[in-house]
Amino acid sequence: MSRERLFLYDTTLRDGQQTQGVQFSVADKIQIAAALDALGVDYIEGGWPGANPTDSEFFAARPETRATFTAFGMTKRSGRSAANDEVLAGVVNANTAAVCIVGKTHEFHVATALEIPLAENLQNIRASIAHIVALGREALFDAEHFFDGWKANPDYAIACCTAAHEAGARWVVLCDTNGGTLPPDVQAAVRAVIAAGVPGNRLGIHTHDDAGLGVANALAAVTAGVRQIQGTLNGLGERCGNANLTTLIPTLLLKEPYATRFETGVTPEALRALTKSSRLLDDILNRVPLRSAPYVGASAFAHKAGLHASAILKDPATYEHVDPARVGNERLIPISNQAGQSNLRARLSAAGITVRPGDPALARILDRVKEREDQGYAYDGAQASFELLARRELAILPDFFEVKRYRVTVERRKNKYDRMVTLSEAVVVVKIAGTKTLSVSESMDETGADRGPVNALSKALAKDLGPYQAHIDDMKLVDFKVRITQGGTEAVTRVIIDSEDRAGHRWSTVGVSANIVDASFEALLDAIVWKLVRDGAAPA
Repeated sequence: MSRERLFLYDTTLRDGQQTQGVQFSVADKIQIAAALDALGVDYIEGGWPGANPTDSEFFAARPETRATFTAFGMTKRSGRSAANDEVLAGVVNANTAAVCIVGKTHEFHVATALEIPLAENLQNIRASIAHIVALGREALFDAEHFFDGWKANPDYAIACCTAAHEAGARWVVLCDTNGGTLPPDVQAAVRAVIAAGVPGNRLGIHTHDDAGLGVANALAAVTAGVRQIQGTLNGLGERCGNANLTTLIPTLLLKEPYATRFETGVTPEALRALTKSSRLLDDILNRVPLRSAPYVGASAFAHKAGLHASAILKDPATYEHVDPARVGNERLIPISNQAGQSNLRARLSAAGITVRPGDPALARILDRVKEREDQGYAYDGAQASFELLARRELAILPDFFEVKRYRVTVERRKNKYDRMVTLSEAVVVVKIAGTKTLSVSESMDETGADRGPVNALSKALAKDLGPYQAHIDDMKLVDFKVRITQGGTEAVTRVIIDSEDRAGHRWSTVGVSANIVDASFEALLDAIVWKLVRDGAAPA
């Protein structure tokens, strides 16, 4: 049976950029567009040309994509023709294959924001769409505030949609701009628009997540008949964000009835890059990935309870709704002082370590975990450090190098401009195959700002590891968490560090000490050693 085509429209580069604290550079946009194109979305909305220098420069330098590149703008203003509206002209002159324009469909906004008669707004919509179509471009109409407008005056909201459709719009996109609509209302409104003469294969849905229903509302609209879905990578967007494509895409491909009924431009092979694409965006934004994110989060397939881990060993389907490998993620069996031997064997197996049931080493490892967690360590959030602990107890941890000593200094002084500045410097001495190497590094970044003593230590430790250098050159520290586990003058500090390599692999390590720098160094050291183990580096 042939499947119906669903079209995916990504607006990360435009609507996603309205997220508080997010500002893409041109280079960022080019990198994200390439990842979206490889993923298989059908439309990439690049921004609003002419609205700001970055968007204008991006459209001038935009990459070639398989996806339809789209410029965003607004309907013409009253009192001028579409051909003589300079704002609309700026969008059209970006020379994209498709142009999406937004227009009011809620009578309240027409009266208060535009301050024009309702009929005049309809004429502006018709004229703007017709102008774009006459230029040979694919026209899309974003029906802003559609669902709220439909509740207030359904006839007028639908009239705005039919005006765009009759003028030649390829897609009429129903927007839940305030994000407060519920799925039953979404379905009722979509069916009303279809009944009024706009077919479902010309309708799109654009939802926001202000009620936590962005994805649910998008799926409800698909069920009711729309065939284009708009969203953003990782759910970026104004306020609470947009419908999250990293949740929508695997749901459409892996869940019924969508998987059987519909097809998208995303192939099963491309889907396996979903987690990597999600983390790429977080990396560009210097954000910590949401561990609990559906499908792509680090905890999405984590099984901490002993009963769960035991069942997972027998059949992963007992506690997993999809195979994590299908979205490029992986199963995680955390280890903590609540762990049993089922968790432990499952976690060791995932690390490529086979230990038979009942082996005395299992009890020793569990005892060691409980002992160290009593000292302040936390291994359910630092799986790489746990693996190193287990390998030490099993006597299968290679001896790569030895840190003989390290020193960190932090100096506060005036520079030549008579301004107070801070400079951190670290010295690390390591011994590899009988030879000592001394590395010195400062924590200055490209702007001349001090990045702190931990940054200096990280750079010094990874600066010259001789035969292992090729394995660690692509490592970077992506998150740093500090927790005081005991109060008072004898406080103990726990540091958890997340590291990542060029391939998007991510791992966590932990260090504990009364000295925050020492705890950090322990976690940094574990991060490097675990990378060498994972890469199969041979001890010098």
